[in-house]
Amino acid sequence: MPGKVISLFSNKGGVGKTFVSVNTATALALAGHKVLIVDMDLQAGKDMARMLNLVPSFSMIDAIPELIKPHDVIPIKNYVASHVSGLDFIPAVGNVRQIGQVTKEQIQVFFRKVVQVYDYVVVDLGGLFSETALTTLDVSNLILLIATPDVLAVYQVKWGVEILQNQHFPMRMIRLVLNRAESHGGVASQEVQMALGLDVIGRIPSDGRIVGLSLNRGVPAVVDNPRSRVATAFHDLARSLEEQSIYVQVSDEIRVRATQEEKKKEDFWEKFGVVEGISRAKVVYTTKKEEDEVVKLKKRVHEKLVEKMNLRVMTPEAMANPEQAAAIKKEAQKHIIDIMADEAGAVMSSHEARSRIVQEIINEALGLGALEEFLADPDVTDIMVNSKDEIYVEKGGKLVLTNKKFMSDSHVRMVIERIIAPLGRRIDESVPMVDARTPEGSRINAIIPPLSLRGPMITIRKFAQERLTMDDLIYRYRSIVEPMAKFIEAAVVCRMNILVSGGTGSGKTTLLNIISHYIPDGQRIITIEDAAELKINKDHWARLESRPPNLEGRGQVTIRDLFVNTLRMRPDRIIIGECRGAEVLDMLQAMNTGHDGSLTTIHANSTRDAITRLNSLILLSGLELPLRAAYEMIASALNIVVHVNRGSDGRRRVVAISELTGELIDGIPEVKDIFIFDQKGIDSEGNIIGDYRPTGYIPGCYEKFLRRGIDIGQDLFTPQKTDA
Repeated sequence: MPGKVISLFSNKGGVGKTFVSVNTATALALAGHKVLIVDMDLQAGKDMARMLNLVPSFSMIDAIPELIKPHDVIPIKNYVASHVSGLDFIPAVGNVRQIGQVTKEQIQVFFRKVVQVYDYVVVDLGGLFSETALTTLDVSNLILLIATPDVLAVYQVKWGVEILQNQHFPMRMIRLVLNRAESHGGVASQEVQMALGLDVIGRIPSDGRIVGLSLNRGVPAVVDNPRSRVATAFHDLARSLEEQSIYVQVSDEIRVRATQEEKKKEDFWEKFGVVEGISRAKVVYTTKKEEDEVVKLKKRVHEKLVEKMNLRVMTPEAMANPEQAAAIKKEAQKHIIDIMADEAGAVMSSHEARSRIVQEIINEALGLGALEEFLADPDVTDIMVNSKDEIYVEKGGKLVLTNKKFMSDSHVRMVIERIIAPLGRRIDESVPMVDARTPEGSRINAIIPPLSLRGPMITIRKFAQERLTMDDLIYRYRSIVEPMAKFIEAAVVCRMNILVSGGTGSGKTTLLNIISHYIPDGQRIITIEDAAELKINKDHWARLESRPPNLEGRGQVTIRDLFVNTLRMRPDRIIIGECRGAEVLDMLQAMNTGHDGSLTTIHANSTRDAITRLNSLILLSGLELPLRAAYEMIASALNIVVHVNRGSDGRRRVVAISELTGELIDGIPEVKDIFIFDQKGIDSEGNIIGDYRPTGYIPGCYEKFLRRGIDIGQDLFTPQKTDA
């Protein structure tokens, strides 16, 4: 079992962070654990080395070249300085020249290796939210924030907590260590805990004499004065750190941090308290249904809560106001706890079960019920409510039947109304279907009886907050390989008209977002969508979105209407989120009359099916074109088709990149595959085995690339297998 990485941090100077780090690590070592302490405070000189009275010969930077080599035994012991307490020590850098050599990749490799040797790796971080600090926190299992009981320190640490939350670090992995906890005139520890909203895991008493002697002698206080109150507090802290439940497994939490500074949009789900759930909730799934006894309990509590608070008269406007909603939920929680004291009986087997049911009742009564935790889980991409008793989610590319359910059909209906009311939409018997988009981009579809036979249904496709790049597809998801990416980049730069095809949920829009990044800066891009999902990282970008008819059936603006208008807006590039109607004809005509470099997507099961579907959509335009004429239009307008597929293992892949040669074979556009994914089989875990490879066909557009000064190399098209 790998060891735990404990990072100590404080954005307020002078709180004794290094002193706490040294004594915490030493106390763990004295308890018989294998402990490594790492000085990652690049601005602190050699403070930690002096506190331990050690002169290290090597640094993390020195050790990494040897650590990355294959070894039966990881040779970290050759690079650390050993303390008399049994503690090992290594600084991140040995001199100022090495500071510039510290990279994200090196930090990740180092900690991945050392946790295989040590039980605990204690890290003293600097006081800044630098890339070094954030990368170290990314690989940590626990974050200890150090504060002193004074108002300024509390305010500074509170600001630090908000930054950590904004960087998607879960609150459950953050604890507070209060240093100098009994200072005269200081803020009471209970008040500090309430102000910061963190559990206090350690309280170190104030004792200037003991601390001063320890620092002057270069001996940790737990060794220098083992019977002092300070030493006792550190031993208590060490025992608390031995409790495994406080740690978060690095693989359990995906913390994606923005790589660019951009203004954060107001989150639609915040109105329902889901943002708090993202940072605090521990989401657990099973495929078993809830026990009947628990369901009955929740119904009884909910009925009494309705009586006490008259929930039925609470307006959507009140719940949409974060402050009012928070006050209402706080009042509801008090009532629920009182009601459950009378109703729970033997059902409440643990405090954890009680807390979970209290939160679920609050969600059902005031929020989005069973949907709350799925909306809070970044790994869930789609939520599908088939009936009150059947809720599926897509997680990791696979559909999972959850154990969550709604109490009744009317409750599902109420949740639908809570979601769509702030969007200015409604659903009833006269309008039994609604399709909407939240401000942050999630797509909502709801349908009610009599159209849905098993009760109200909800489908939510969550908007991905993470902005993926082509490197993510290549190295992180292995959805494509570098030669294919190079070809796509050249095609976009050389203004090839590109169609991305694939089935539902195959990643068409995600890929369209990524390849649009290859459009050169300075070009005017106009996007047209039914539901705005594209997020293009370009300055000159105009967004258009179609509009459904109103209740009287008027005011509809279609994709085709917007496309015709776009041609008058002086576009350099036109991107249509998805072609699904008569706008295909206008798009192909535009491609043939100077508006090259266009991008779009289409639903299709293969590259050839995409061509056939384009022809079918042309016929929907009402223009009576002969079949051959329609195919000729497609062959002359379209250059490249990129087909994506979601495999049986849940992974999304670019399975073919093909070129339309411009010729017709037997009346159908000739399509030549340039790259393909060749599936070989499926392994024992259900993962698809295969490789990406070029077919050997040299596309006609390669000559166009050369004329534009883009030479991607003809050997790019030489067959060489690349494992997926």
